[in-house]
Amino acid sequence: MTTREWVEKINTDLKGADFSRRLVWKTNEGFDVMPFYRREDYEKLPFINTLPGIFPYLRGTKIKNNNWLVRQNIEVTDYLAANKKSLAVLMKGIDSLGFIISDPASVSKNNFDILLKDICIELIEINFLSNGKAKEIFDILQGIISDRGLKPEDIHMVIEADPIGRLMVNGTLCIPVEAGFDYLASLTGSASVFPHLKTIHLNASHLSNAGADTVREVAYGLSAGSEYMVQLTQRGIKPLIAASKIRFSFGIGPDYFMEIAKLRAARLLWSTIIKGFIPDEYEKVKMNIHCVTSRWNKTAYDPYVNMLRTQTEAMSAILGGCDSLTVEAFDTVFRKPDEFSERIARNQQLILKEESYFDKVADPVAGSYYVENLTSLVADNAWKLFIKTEESGGFLEALKAGAIQKDILMAAEKRMKDAAYKKLIILGTNQYPESNESITGSVDESIIFSRKNYNTEIDIDPVKYIRVSSEFEKLRMAVEKSGIRPVVFLLALGNIAMRKARSQFSHNFFGCAGYRIIDNNGFISIGEGVKAAMKTKADIVVICSSDEEYLQFAPEVFDLLKGKSIVVIAGNPPSVEELKSKGLELFIHLKSDMVETLKYFNARLGIAANGEYL
Repeated sequence: MTTREWVEKINTDLKGADFSRRLVWKTNEGFDVMPFYRREDYEKLPFINTLPGIFPYLRGTKIKNNNWLVRQNIEVTDYLAANKKSLAVLMKGIDSLGFIISDPASVSKNNFDILLKDICIELIEINFLSNGKAKEIFDILQGIISDRGLKPEDIHMVIEADPIGRLMVNGTLCIPVEAGFDYLASLTGSASVFPHLKTIHLNASHLSNAGADTVREVAYGLSAGSEYMVQLTQRGIKPLIAASKIRFSFGIGPDYFMEIAKLRAARLLWSTIIKGFIPDEYEKVKMNIHCVTSRWNKTAYDPYVNMLRTQTEAMSAILGGCDSLTVEAFDTVFRKPDEFSERIARNQQLILKEESYFDKVADPVAGSYYVENLTSLVADNAWKLFIKTEESGGFLEALKAGAIQKDILMAAEKRMKDAAYKKLIILGTNQYPESNESITGSVDESIIFSRKNYNTEIDIDPVKYIRVSSEFEKLRMAVEKSGIRPVVFLLALGNIAMRKARSQFSHNFFGCAGYRIIDNNGFISIGEGVKAAMKTKADIVVICSSDEEYLQFAPEVFDLLKGKSIVVIAGNPPSVEELKSKGLELFIHLKSDMVETLKYFNARLGIAANGEYL
């Protein structure tokens, strides 16, 4: 069958329904994805016939396999303790360590000797992140490498300097921006003798954790990379050296195939950008990609679902061809991870490598009509945004003007609204919540609802992290802290099918705020139902019936419960205005903003946003 014949057959089956509305996916990124693709769509795409390891690296930089480094970060407050933990996790499958140094003032030769004692630094990748002292760290490492008699080519390390990223999330740097680039150029020049030591860890993951979609993360990440290339080459660093010292870090979110396409598109576009800086030796530069599971979609309620989220995210990163991967512990967003959660996070990658063989085949998604077209769509749209940013003066100028922050915030707010209207499902939060769950006392509120205290002398508006579930979590925690759990009685009457459906909807709706839900099989009469509701002393009574029967049941229920319970109708019947004229003002339905509606009920019941009674 031809494509035209397929479309005609689909339209016949749709029986007059609009093809575009019913079947075409309107993505957050702003483009349409068709419900099916065929060979003719695939064959017209550029770079389809390239091989893995071949410029422009659409199909990845690996040739023989799809191996990646399994990374775990370790917070360094006690150097001896961090060393012991490192040695322990290296025996459990980790081959990339990330040392997060809490206090830059603690950086010294003696402390680093303690930190790296008995670690074979030539056999693993080691990453160092410190808010300062990057050059001092390099000098210390250079000494340790020399003392151990190792060759520069034996070392795979990253000193994770990222002044643009720090400026983006903090709003300022500890030194002027130009001085920051001078510092970075000096560090990069010194590290040029080490072919596998990188000095720039470009945190595009900041963008995804602030709510950016895949197109924005790729476009602005590449623009930041271009900014580093410009700034370093202007300071005398050769383009080939500058490019070889950059590693990109992307956040990996829940859109499984979109995230795979994102990494493939990023490599393709970065290769194009680098060709402009290095016309003759561009094939030598391969984009190095680290991935970290996103925090944007992680939840504090029903937190074990986070394991499912990070598992699919890890799969996307690996199938997309990442070079290294951090799977964050499922409880990272609401408390300090413990030994159990860290072990699970490690094992999630090891299962994919050792039991599912994700490391055996280079670019396993190649040839998929869907993924190849999705890659092209991401690349095309990201390139347009990249060009727009460059034409406005580049990443730094766009950041100073607030254009990037505004664009990301707009994207984030749309996704937050989608969650509030359940266009975006967050399992356990806005869909199928465990309403009896309580997390008060088991979470660290300084983490779960962290509010960074920005310096009043910031140079730019910072890009702020946000989680899509946070507004729902605030509602539930407010209920928990109030000490009194509101009771919702589902008063089911009339049509059996409709009352069951609307009871289930209402149970889910109010369960998202942690209210106590009292369900039932339905009542034969209004009097029986009202009597049962009053017996429970329900704060809220939800009438669950069919649109046609609401005028028959609801006014009488309302009159009998007036002053005793808040009466709500489940649905949006045609008779809304007539029902309102009879005193029924409250309706919940698929077009309700869940967050704002539940805020209203919390306030109506006397529960303040901070959990104290008004």
